[in-house]
Amino acid sequence: MVVSLRLPSLASLFSPITTTTAANSLRLRSPAFLRRSRSHRFQSQQLLPPLPLAARFSSAQGTAAAETASEEQRVDSNAKSRVNPDRDRVITPRSQDFNAWYLDVIANAELADYGPVRGTMVIRPYGYAIWEAIQEYLNVRFKETGHSNMYFPQFIPYSFIEKEASHVEGFSPELALVTIGGGKELEEKLVVRPTSETMVNHMFTQWIHSYRDLPLMVNQWVNVTRWEHRTKPFVRTLEFLWQEGHTAHATPEEAEKEAMQMINVYTKFAYEQAAIPVIAGRKSRVETFAGASMTYTIEAMMGDRKALQAGTSHNLGQNFSRAFETQFTDENGQRQHVWQTSWAISTRFVGGIIMTHGDDAGLMLPPRVAPIQVVIIPIWKKDDDKVGVLDAASSVKEVLQTAGVKVKLDDTDQRTPGWKFNFWEMKGVPLRIEIGPRDVSSGSVVISRRDIPGKQGKVFGISMEPSSLEAYVKDKLDEIQSALLEQATSFRDSNIVDVSSYDELKVAISQGKWARGPWSASDEDELKVKEETGATLRCFPFEQPQGNKTCLMTGNPAEEVAIFAKSY
Repeated sequence: MVVSLRLPSLASLFSPITTTTAANSLRLRSPAFLRRSRSHRFQSQQLLPPLPLAARFSSAQGTAAAETASEEQRVDSNAKSRVNPDRDRVITPRSQDFNAWYLDVIANAELADYGPVRGTMVIRPYGYAIWEAIQEYLNVRFKETGHSNMYFPQFIPYSFIEKEASHVEGFSPELALVTIGGGKELEEKLVVRPTSETMVNHMFTQWIHSYRDLPLMVNQWVNVTRWEHRTKPFVRTLEFLWQEGHTAHATPEEAEKEAMQMINVYTKFAYEQAAIPVIAGRKSRVETFAGASMTYTIEAMMGDRKALQAGTSHNLGQNFSRAFETQFTDENGQRQHVWQTSWAISTRFVGGIIMTHGDDAGLMLPPRVAPIQVVIIPIWKKDDDKVGVLDAASSVKEVLQTAGVKVKLDDTDQRTPGWKFNFWEMKGVPLRIEIGPRDVSSGSVVISRRDIPGKQGKVFGISMEPSSLEAYVKDKLDEIQSALLEQATSFRDSNIVDVSSYDELKVAISQGKWARGPWSASDEDELKVKEETGATLRCFPFEQPQGNKTCLMTGNPAEEVAIFAKSY
C-alpha cells in the first residue's frame, strides 16, 4: 500500500550551500582529524540535501614517526601529521565555533549521516552503538522496577489527539498527517506518532476494568515524528528514537511515586553511566508537558553552557483518563478514573554525551557507554616482527574480552600506527594499548588515556600477565569514568550564578551562564524573561537552599529557587 503524507508547508526544502574561507585560514592542529569542507556539513538551522559525511582519511596522513622512527621513537599521538591543506581540514576548535565543532565530530566520528528527507538523519553503527548502551542499561532498570516492554501502533487517529485539549494545542504545529492510503482519501486523518499518550489510553480503557488490573506499567522503544522547523543532529530532528513508559494507577499517590521513581532512574543513569551531572527538578507551569499535571526533568549543561533537557517524567493526573474514560472499579465497587504517568528519554542523549565531554580532538566517551572501551594498536616495521606482535596483540584482546571489556584490535596494515592513534582518539575510545616488538620481548604494553592528552596520559611497561593487565585496564576505565564526571561537574558549577534581582539574571544570561535565584513570579513574568533574555525557566531543582527567600522579579516571598538558561 502506498501512503501519501500531506505535511505542514515549509518555506523551502533546502538552504543554499555556503562555502567557507580557504583552508589556510583554518587552524590546523595535531593530531589531525580530517573533515569535509564546511559546505558538506550538517547545518543546525536546516539540514542540507544528502551529502556523504564520511571522514576522508589517507594513509599519507599518518605521522612521519610511525613510518621512519625506530621502536624507541614510538609514534606519539601528538606528533604532527601530514595534511594536504588544499583538500583536508581539521575539526573546528570548540572555542572557535561550538556548533561547527559538533557537526564536524558527528561527521568524522561516523555517528550519523543525512537522510533523504530534509531534517532526518541516518544513525550510523557507531552512533547507534552508543544508543544501544543507553538501551541496555535502562531496559534492566525498567524491568527491575516492574515495567514490561510492548509496542503500540505508529499511526494514531486524529480524533484521539483532539480528545485532550491542551495536548492537541501543544502538538498541533509538529504533527505529520497521513491523508491518503492505497490511492484513496482516508475517512479520518492519521497522525504519525509524536508521542503515544492518546493511543495508550485508548488501549488501557479496554484492558483496565478493576483495581486488580492495576498498576499497569509498560514501556516501548520506538521512533517518533515531530515536524521541527529548526533541526540539529541527535538534538532535534523530524524523526528520532526514544523509549516512552506509560503507567496507570489506582491512587494519585502511586502515580506521583512512579513519576518520581522514573526521573530518579534517569538521574542515576546520567551520573553513573553517561558521566553527565544533571540537575533534577520540576518544570514550571509554562514548561509542563501538554496534558500533564506535573513534569519532572533532568537538565544538563553542554560544553557551550546551553541547557539540554535530557529526560522527562510526567505525572498526567487524570487528564487523559477523563478524556478517554479510562476507569476501573475500586475495592468499594465505585467507578474511578485511573491516575497516570509517562516518561521518556531519546537519542538526544547521544548529542548530550558528545557536547558534554568532547574536545578539539573529537569524541570523548565515558567508558560505560563507549561501544569500544579499549583499542589495541600493533606496531611493527619489519615483516619478521609482524607475526610475534600480532600474536601478542591477539592474546591481549582475548584476555580483555574474557574479562568483559569491549575491545577492538586494529590489525589492518593499510594505515600507519599514527593514523590509527588519531582515528581512534577522534572516535573517543577511552584507552589505547600499543604493542611493538620490544613490548613483546619484555612482556609488557603501553597504555594511553583518551582523557589525558599526550605523554601525561601514556604509561609504559604495563605487564601482559592476564590478571595484572585486566586489573590495570579496569581500574583505568573506572578512573576515566570518574574523571569525566568530576570535570563536567566542575564546569557546570563554575557556570551557575546565584542571582537576587532581574538585572543580575540578565547579566548572567548575557554572559552565557545559568542564573539561579528565588522565584515566585507569574507565568507572564516568566514569558517576559524568555522574550527579553532568550532564557527559559529550566526547572525548580529538587535540592533547594534553606532559609527565607525573596523573588528576584517581584520582591515577594519565594519558597523555591529556579534555574534560568538558554537551551537547545
